[in-house]
Amino acid sequence: MKYGVAIFPSKKLQDVANSYRKRYDPHYSLIPPHLTIRDAFHSNQEGGAFTKQLKEIAMKYDPFTLKVFKVSSFQPVSNTIYFKTETPKELEGLYHDLYEALPGEEPEYAFVPHITIAQKLSNDEHSDVYGQLRMLGVDHEEVIDRFHLLYQLENSSWTVYETFRLGKDQ
Repeated sequence: MKYGVAIFPSKKLQDVANSYRKRYDPHYSLIPPHLTIRDAFHSNQEGGAFTKQLKEIAMKYDPFTLKVFKVSSFQPVSNTIYFKTETPKELEGLYHDLYEALPGEEPEYAFVPHITIAQKLSNDEHSDVYGQLRMLGVDHEEVIDRFHLLYQLENSSWTVYETFRLGKDQ
């Protein structure tokens, strides 16, 4: 089965992201706007096999403030446009602990926390859309108090297997 770990932002930020994803993200219907903190990995184990480790990791970190501050792009690596976020130490720690605890390969690229709003665009589309979107004044802040273990269904959509609240007072 294919698993991943993500943070879902508030409905307010999801609505803003979806206003662009509807038009520019072919994965719009497969998963809500999210911040990936552990890329997809395959495991023959049930998701419950990871529950104890993920609960321990969640207890290590207090809720933290996530700040979204601009629109950026991964070009020339890919024609993906995203909301860029700051990287609080808790998010960086979660990212590293999840890669140590869960099966799968090390990440191919450095950790750049983001919420995708457009992907798989042609070069011309990317240039046009990015030119417009980077002019947006993005300034959003919210407290993150949980992350989610997800699994992929047969129709390629993702759903939550379990949610883990941050902090010792769970």
